[in-house]
Amino acid sequence: MIWTLVPQAQNTFISNTENRTFTNLNGKWNYVLDPYMTGGMGGRAIMDNYEPTDKTGRVEYGFTPDRTLYVPGGWNTQKPELAYFEAAIWYRKTFDKPDFDESKRYFVYIEAANQTATVTFNGKELGKHEGGYTPFSFEVTNLIKKQDNFLIIGVNNQRDASDIPAKVHDWYNHGGITRDVRLIEVPKNFINNYFLSLDRESLNKKNKTIKGKLELAGNSLPENAQILIPELHIEQNIAVNPKGATAFEVTVKNLKLWSPNSPKLYDIIIKAGDDEIRDQIGFRTVETKGKEILLNGEPIFLKGICLHDENPLRKDRGNSIEDAQLLLGWAQELGCNFIRLAHYPHQEKLVRLADKLGILLWEELPLYWGIQWENPEVLKKAKEQYTELIYRDYNRASSIVWSIANETAPIPSRNEFLSEMADHVRSLDPTRLISAAIKKDQELDGHPDSVYTYNDPLIEKLDILSINEYLGWYGGLPDQCRTKSFTSGFEKPIIISEFGGGALQGFHGDKLTRWSEEFQAYLYEESIAMFDKIDGMVGMTPWILVDFMSPLRQLPGVQDGWNRKGLISEKGIKKKAFFVLKDYYSKK
Repeated sequence: MIWTLVPQAQNTFISNTENRTFTNLNGKWNYVLDPYMTGGMGGRAIMDNYEPTDKTGRVEYGFTPDRTLYVPGGWNTQKPELAYFEAAIWYRKTFDKPDFDESKRYFVYIEAANQTATVTFNGKELGKHEGGYTPFSFEVTNLIKKQDNFLIIGVNNQRDASDIPAKVHDWYNHGGITRDVRLIEVPKNFINNYFLSLDRESLNKKNKTIKGKLELAGNSLPENAQILIPELHIEQNIAVNPKGATAFEVTVKNLKLWSPNSPKLYDIIIKAGDDEIRDQIGFRTVETKGKEILLNGEPIFLKGICLHDENPLRKDRGNSIEDAQLLLGWAQELGCNFIRLAHYPHQEKLVRLADKLGILLWEELPLYWGIQWENPEVLKKAKEQYTELIYRDYNRASSIVWSIANETAPIPSRNEFLSEMADHVRSLDPTRLISAAIKKDQELDGHPDSVYTYNDPLIEKLDILSINEYLGWYGGLPDQCRTKSFTSGFEKPIIISEFGGGALQGFHGDKLTRWSEEFQAYLYEESIAMFDKIDGMVGMTPWILVDFMSPLRQLPGVQDGWNRKGLISEKGIKKKAFFVLKDYYSKK
């Protein structure tokens, strides 16, 4: 029997949950396996949390004390039998709320659950969410009790052809509730989101302008709101638009701009009725001029690296501030001022830490191999997930690039899909740059041409042309790199969004011995020399900072389920190529 359930509540996006009143629902959760993904067993829905009341009662599943999984965390590495499990698992968390206040509203907030989540509370389905890397919430105000609450979430990590990402991707499919779960408490009328950015037009003026938008939720909104920036002596009243988002402007004197060299953050307070929200926000501008990227009006070279949101030491999806500190600390040691967060939205803690450390970010959705470009439902999912990402990270100064695709071939349906995505992203956030990792016109076979050309029609929609190029690893050897040149015909800045090759840390040979640290270092030397000749090359993000888990990489004794293109091993040991890139960045 397939259980069909009707959602009982509307999904409401709530930003900045760490700075709100909440109950932490992380920790040990009970679970039930659902390998056939029916949502029920023995004629009963799992979400009912049914337990027999006497000896005649019949139930054919159970959330028993001895079957637990940690949340947040992927299920794959917590139990050996779940290493490659791809189906559904139902999680249950029971809790009391003795301080339940009927004058408040309550929302269950899930920072990420991979891939599809069905959220239920006290036996009622709240709704479903698709997309394994973006946050979502559901209201439980009319369902919550002082005692004996049970939150049951069914998570299915199977990928369908109509999903984002699609069926095949080159990273580990960490299933489950992979990031934080919170019970958020807010007033009846509250601030659910806000958007603040420095107006580019005021960059060179003495008094600068911060443009803002405020979104309130509730049936009886206050007439006025306030924005306070204590350090700048700002305390401004805002007339609330009762019919939608409220736009406003704030004029500021002596504003210190955010940059990698000076990551200045201001304490921000927003008040509306009984609600008050606090944040730390930096203000900067980013734009292109010809073949340059300008940060705060000045050209910048992006000394970058690609990164997966994975702690290799724990073999799990990144989900804590400690995970973020580990990864960004390695990037800083490498000399980076820029990171490509591949190939999906990373945890919010990492983005907020980048704000504090002064590391610029490229963010993206997994619009990747095998996407059904002709399917309007897939386009709808992509727009919804990008909206969730932009709503979450709009106020983060570190985030400067939204990327809309990686290594996709230009065909009419794809061109139309991604063109519409570019328009959608720009409509939500005109303050950042848009890019996509583009394929060259020639195929990889033999690399017969000395000049690589780029004529993808999508480039017209992009602010930055980004190139993935693996000459020396996929086709040819590193000594061919210096014979190549690149041309696009576009007056746009170029980022080398991927290059590199694999090396098993601790394996040594001469520079032509595949999988040796020496081969990888030689490839980096030759690749950097090749890319340095490109007119308009303003940065690079080699692939990749750390070895990462991938079922597609199974060479025994070398890969063993790990993509070995990292500059650091899964044990945290740096390879020779790490120091090649570090030396290059130290001179830029």
